[in-house]
Amino acid sequence: MPLLNVKILEGVFTPNEKRQLIRKLTDTMVAIKGENIRPLTTVLLEEVKSGDWGAGGTCYSTADAKTLLAANV
Repeated sequence: MPLLNVKILEGVFTPNEKRQLIRKLTDTMVAIKGENIRPLTTVLLEEVKSGDWGAGGTCYSTADAKTLLAANV
């Protein structure tokens, strides 16, 4: 049934944060559709190579993302 395909920049999320993403995205589907959808929900995390990510016309590396995230803590 649902396939949630999430692209993230490599090296930004820890293994624990990836597990949290999978769990919370699945929980969101359950909140919308009910518990019966849990075993049918697939979450696919795809890591994009550092430097192959861009937003607003700017290319970002893993180091850039970590710097931006640290500034917003």
